[in-house]
Amino acid sequence: MLGSNWDVRDLSSLPHAPIIVEDGQTFEANAQIKAITISRIVIGLVLADDSGLLVDALNGAPGVRSARFAGPQASDSDNRFKLISLLRHFPPGTQFQARFWCAMVLASQGELLGSFRGAVEGEVIPAERGHGGFGYDAMFIPKGYWQTFAELPPEIKNSLSHRARALAQVVEFLRS
Repeated sequence: MLGSNWDVRDLSSLPHAPIIVEDGQTFEANAQIKAITISRIVIGLVLADDSGLLVDALNGAPGVRSARFAGPQASDSDNRFKLISLLRHFPPGTQFQARFWCAMVLASQGELLGSFRGAVEGEVIPAERGHGGFGYDAMFIPKGYWQTFAELPPEIKNSLSHRARALAQVVEFLRS
């Protein structure tokens, strides 16, 4: 998403990186835990994110526990199944307003340099549609569209996504 102007590496380039427990109560807290921990063991900037889905009818669930919604070892499929099961308790035809939320944190040498946020509004459907993406993409329809993130071409999804919006703020921060 950053393009070729940046030298980006993921944790697979750090085989001895510590296991990070995401026990924060917010997306930003989890992103900060990850960024600061890793920035203590590498030279350069570290960018970490935490993100998830918030469904209004479920009081913001799955929320900060989106990746572990159906349990600590849950797969994306398990999490979607649990969400669909909960949504089916509502009357047929209920619209479920929701948003994907992302917090990104930039750190260096154990110090927090900045926090950035992005969101995309839309609705969740109590079914899966499409084969692209991951997580809850097959259930989320962004506002102004009729296709789920899993049905949209990647370039459209990436231009709308919560991560793209947070990342745009990071890039602006780095440029300034």
